[in-house]
This record gives sequence, structure tokens and C-alpha cells, in this order.
Amino acid sequence: MEVQLWMAIPFALMLLLIAVAPLLFPHFWESNKNKLIATAVITVPAAIMLIVLGLGHAVLHQVAFDYIPFIMLLLTLFVVTGGIHLKGDLTATPGINGGILAMGYLLASLMGTTGAAMLLIRFLLETNRQRKYRTHTVLFFIAMVANCGGILTPLGDPPLFLLYLRGAPFLWFTHLFPQWLVTGLILLALYNRIDRYYYKKEPLANKKRDLQEISPIRFKGKINFLYLAIIILSVMFINEGYIPAMKGGVLRFLREFIFAAVILLSLKTTSSTIRQLNNFSWEPILEVAILFIGIFVTMTPAMIYLNVHASSLGIDQPWEFFYATGLLSSFLDNSPTAVAFYEVATGIAPVDGAATVAGISPVILEAISLGAVLFGSLTYIGNGPNFMVKAIAEQEGVEMPSFFAYMAKFSLCILLPVFIIVQLIFIGF
Repeated sequence: MEVQLWMAIPFALMLLLIAVAPLLFPHFWESNKNKLIATAVITVPAAIMLIVLGLGHAVLHQVAFDYIPFIMLLLTLFVVTGGIHLKGDLTATPGINGGILAMGYLLASLMGTTGAAMLLIRFLLETNRQRKYRTHTVLFFIAMVANCGGILTPLGDPPLFLLYLRGAPFLWFTHLFPQWLVTGLILLALYNRIDRYYYKKEPLANKKRDLQEISPIRFKGKINFLYLAIIILSVMFINEGYIPAMKGGVLRFLREFIFAAVILLSLKTTSSTIRQLNNFSWEPILEVAILFIGIFVTMTPAMIYLNVHASSLGIDQPWEFFYATGLLSSFLDNSPTAVAFYEVATGIAPVDGAATVAGISPVILEAISLGAVLFGSLTYIGNGPNFMVKAIAEQEGVEMPSFFAYMAKFSLCILLPVFIIVQLIFIGF
């Protein structure tokens, strides 16, 4: 049957729930049980409706071949990085802080923005414990490590992994290295200038304590770096391109079986003390699993509709895809947003003889990828790690801005101009 726009109402409700509930009902939304109930209220009737309307096969395909690989990758990265503990207290000079941000920016594409953020945030806070002015450092950490650094591989950010599942080669994302480099250098230069300003204002007593209270960098749970390498190699090589037998049957989930083995190995071989030091909890990944099953089920008719009606939406230029994907990623979630605009792009007929990547123009795919990853930093709800970093910083006594203050004092006046510069240099009009 022909998919109608009204069938996407549950998807819109699901996205609205994710965007609004943390702001309007913060205490209710803290419980994963309540999230599960709210998600089920929307998702179960939607699934029944779609099955009755003849879209059951499409929903099953969405869950089996998008949701399961997606959540298994996040779960595996979550468990493995949760078994690595980094401890130490360096001198919190602008140079040292900038070095930590730069390291996190690089690691974000290798171990995911969530993994890099959770690995480094406590180390960064410990290094800056003696300083009075710390808020700006955490804000730049959210922008650089929890978001913008994850551009270079499908491991970096969930929307890129979903685009990878749709046919974008693993190494294709390395084409975004110039954009990644320019974004990182500009943000690092801005941070350095701002941190130098605040470092001069730092009380002399704080600086003296910072110089005296130093401890060396130490890693625990090093075996998990091996597991991380297995994850990277699995995503790169365990696919239909290298193993044709994965096109059908149970072998389609070979990569996920390997992920499950890695999870068990990490849990078995990593001391529970290390996870306790990291304040490891299953709650964050359970939250993602609950909310995204609702997203993946309800988004099915929306994806079909966008593909069929792409030509009538009026979005056909790369810069339009960049801002449309980016702005929605800021207030919704960047994963379904990237997939939505990918579906729009697949409905635009390519120019005869022009090269395509995953069935669409490579320039448009670049715009969608950049928009989804970069703009996830514009709000606390644009990407999963943002709120996690904010919560950890507040636990350590850092005064963090409210939702709207974050936008007014940081993202709109510092980050957005950087993203506009990136668009003008690499995408144009």
C-alpha cells in the first residue's frame, strides 16, 4: 500500500518525547522504567498499526538489520571502554588542557564519542580540580570529544554507523579528514585563547596547589584495548563485501556474534574494581536501547515516505542537506535525522554518469554526515554523551549552564560560526 504522511505521527511523537520530556518532566524521566513505559505507549500501538497496514516486513527489516547492529555496536563500545580506567593529575595549564582535548578529539573516531568522553572526562576534571574556572573546559570537551571528533569512522558517531550499514564504505569517512582537521584546529585555537584568559584570572593559591598536587598517568584494564582493536577490525572487515556468505541466513549477524563474544570477554577479564572506579552502570545503555527501539520501529513509514516524496521537499543542494540535517540533529537525535535525510537523498536521481556512494551523491553524503555529527553539539540533547558529561561535571562541583544558557552563551556564539566556516570552505552554496 502507499505510505501516507499521517503514518509518521508516532515517529514525531517519539522524537517529541525525547526532546521535551527531560525538560518538562526531569524527575519522571530519570527512571528507565518510566522511559520504557512511555516508549511502549507509543511504539506498541504503532507496531500493531503498521503490521495491520501491511508494513510488518519493513518494520522487521528495520529492527533486525538496523537496530540490532546499531545497539550491539554501542553496547560493545560501552562495555569495553567502561573497562578502561585512566587516572592521573597533571598541571592544568592551557597547554595541558588543550592536549587532553586534542587527544579526545582523535580518540572519538577510534572508540566512539561516548567511549572517548567517558574515558577522559573524569581525568580532565581531576586535572582541573584545583582550578576555579572550569566550566568553559567542559563545554569545549562536549563539543570536541563528545561530538565533533567522531567524524572519521563509522565507530565515531551512531549516525555514521547507520550510513555505513546503508553502503558507505568504512574508509570512505576518512575523506572527511580536512573538515575534521579544520574544525578541530579552530575549536582548539578558540579554547586556548579562552583558557589563557581564565588562567590569568586564576587565584595564585590555586595555581600553587595545582603545581604541588600532581600524580602520574596510569591505565587500568589495558586488555580492553585489544578488545577495542577487535571491534574496529570487525566493523571494517566483517561485512558482505569481504564475506559474501553474510548476505543471507544467520551469518548476516556474524559481526554481532563477535561483538557478543567481546562483551563477555571484557566482563570476564576486567576487574570489577576498574568498573567501580569508572562508576560503570548499565543505565545509560539501557536508556539508549529503550528509546531507540521506539525510534527504529516508528520511523519505518517516515523513511519510506521521504524516499518516495524526496523530489517534492525542495532540498537538493549539499548546503541545504548540511543545515537541515544539522539543525534537526541539534534538537532531536542525530541518528534518525541522518537516516531521514539519507532517504531524502536516495529519492533524488543522480546525474547521468556521476559517481555515487551508498546510492547518493558523495557531496550530499558528506553534508549529511557533517551536519549530523557537528550539530549534535549545539544542545545537550543533540547527542547522547552531552548530558552524561554534564551530569558527571556537576557531580564534581562544576557549575554547568542550563539548557538554554548553554545555547546562548556557548553553542550559538562559538560553535555555530565555526560550523558555518566549515560549510563555506568545504560545501559552499
